[in-house]
Amino acid sequence: MVTTGIKESRPKSGQAVNKVARSFQLDHVRNIGIIAHIDAGKTTTTERILFYTGRTYKVGEVHDGTTVMDWMVQERERGITITSAATTCHWNERRINIIDTPGHVDFTAEVERSLRVLDGGVVVLDAVAGVEAQSETVWRQADKYGVPRICFINKMDRVGADYERTIGMIEERLKAKTVMIQLPIGKESLFSGVVDLVRKKAWSFPDEVTEDPAEIEIPLDLREMVEQARHDMIERLGEQDDQLMLKYVDNSEISEEDIKAALRRLTIANRIVPIVCGSALRNKGIQLVLDAVVDYLPSPLDKPPLKVMNTETGEEVTRPASDDAPFTALAFKVVSDPFVGRLVYFRVYSGSIKVGAQIYNASRQNRERLGRLLLMHANKREEIDEVDTGCIAATLGLKNTFTGDTLCGAGQSVLLEDIKFPEPVISMAVEPKSKADQDKLGDAMGKLAEEDPTFKIRTNEETGQTIISGMGELHLEVLIDRMMREFGVQVSVGNPQVAYKETITIPVEAEGRFIRQTGGHGQYGHCWLKLEPGERNSGFIFVNAVRGGDISRQYIPAIEAGVREALDTGGVSGYPLVDIKVSVFDGSEHDVDSSEMAFKMAGSIALKEGVAKAKPVILEPIMRLECVTPSSFMGEVIGDLNSRRGQIQGIETHGETCVIHCFIPLAESFGYATTLRSLTQGRATSSMDFQQYSEVPANIREEMLAKSKGR
Repeated sequence: MVTTGIKESRPKSGQAVNKVARSFQLDHVRNIGIIAHIDAGKTTTTERILFYTGRTYKVGEVHDGTTVMDWMVQERERGITITSAATTCHWNERRINIIDTPGHVDFTAEVERSLRVLDGGVVVLDAVAGVEAQSETVWRQADKYGVPRICFINKMDRVGADYERTIGMIEERLKAKTVMIQLPIGKESLFSGVVDLVRKKAWSFPDEVTEDPAEIEIPLDLREMVEQARHDMIERLGEQDDQLMLKYVDNSEISEEDIKAALRRLTIANRIVPIVCGSALRNKGIQLVLDAVVDYLPSPLDKPPLKVMNTETGEEVTRPASDDAPFTALAFKVVSDPFVGRLVYFRVYSGSIKVGAQIYNASRQNRERLGRLLLMHANKREEIDEVDTGCIAATLGLKNTFTGDTLCGAGQSVLLEDIKFPEPVISMAVEPKSKADQDKLGDAMGKLAEEDPTFKIRTNEETGQTIISGMGELHLEVLIDRMMREFGVQVSVGNPQVAYKETITIPVEAEGRFIRQTGGHGQYGHCWLKLEPGERNSGFIFVNAVRGGDISRQYIPAIEAGVREALDTGGVSGYPLVDIKVSVFDGSEHDVDSSEMAFKMAGSIALKEGVAKAKPVILEPIMRLECVTPSSFMGEVIGDLNSRRGQIQGIETHGETCVIHCFIPLAESFGYATTLRSLTQGRATSSMDFQQYSEVPANIREEMLAKSKGR
């Protein structure tokens, strides 16, 4: 079915739209995410979508704290999205499952796991700021999972909004092939509507949310530009699509249906990105965004058959998107709901399943029974009896299922690709304020760690302190706030600390001996390890290179366990060791005294001995900083960045404003936002996201080692 117009698509205000999952054909389902940089307008856009599709009957506003999707207390207080929220709505006889994701870098894990289970995405960009730092991060995440996208250039009514410049930034910074399918009518405060280049129609959007858009004549001063833009659009599509190119070369008439079909083919193939525009806050253009979602983003049937690994045979098999195929789903989120308990969100890739059915968790190799099945609308729940292919739902009753686990029907055992999350970059110590809080703290942290894979907990053996780690100051601040409010735990917190790591720079060989003689059986473990530096971000690799049976096969896992244990504190400076390849190649054992414990200790000793000889270096997290400042303050801002060991990567000038791109160590970034405000009279803004781990300069390393010895 082809969308024919806004008025035909839009449900009347107050008209209920309540369809059950099974009533929709699979090609009428869209699973999409709303993704963007912080403050680009994702949640405002989503709130308008919910209103125009009839899902809600009052528009929620971020600035009033009345949004449906930002339902957490912390989200409404701060005016930002912290956790991804799922909902379902309907437009033009299509079921659209939407996940509204955070834009702040500290909550990047929410974007990662959402994109893993989505078929398409709407990237929201600020027409004034253009492509910002976190826009690039979410774009790379979408590239990683091959998610087709459309771009909605928002805030076209703001002073400084520049449609063409933003499109140019998409092509230059995101390396995307864009196809402009709309032209704005008016500029900045005079922005009133858009021209749809595909339909060759113009629409005017009133400010009042309850009023319908009006089809108008294309303004006289835009007609020539519209003709040229439509010609350029068809030419761009023809360059990528053979079917359209044949018609173009033959001078055949190219219809609206031909253009839509080509746009859909190329968008789903990730070869182009359609561009639409509007102003979500002023209720302009949202209906056309919905039309674009329906017309150009894929249904589950448009995606290639899912590739999974049969755990019994080790072979790769496929699962077609069909209700008749075996049930296969991916758990992508766990939430501790204070009212109903532990909720597991999952995406069904194939098959269907009913309430109470037994399922098999192939990742954990255990069987569980599905409790209640729920369609989520942010933090509200609608009970359903069955989920089918393409559905995003939640369930109760899965006690041993975690983020990234594969769920199969009974008698099936296949594995989907797991979800990879970034490592934490910042840590702080937490202590309970009372004995009663001590008992509750472990439970609270355990539940939060289940929800958030980037939240890590460990105990410092030297001090006995509990150390929590996360993706940034705001991330940990929100988690501590949740501990206090949701779990009633009162804690004292230390200052944020950078999560440094260590690695080695040269290959070495090291011997580990653990020999103890006591009455009766003694302990004997002896091994030789070869330590080699790995590629950056390669993690830990363990290789069994023993030949000739000098060490029995049964002791090799014990050596690996000892090495892994030593990695956490095995560095010269006491930081965790990363990016290292360890091979056990020789050793000896005793017929009576050898044990797994002895070889575990030998592996740990060998690693520590080897690291000390392998010229270890300290690694620190480097952040990519983007600072937007009036040109008159550029000198002061650059001077401050240089004093923080910043490396300027480039400067862009846009009128009276300049954008500074810089790499800065996380350790030097604490308090930067406050300093930047004072330097620029509050007129500059900045955003950061994690870039990579890099070696700490020698002079800084010496200072760190001296402080460590002083303690």
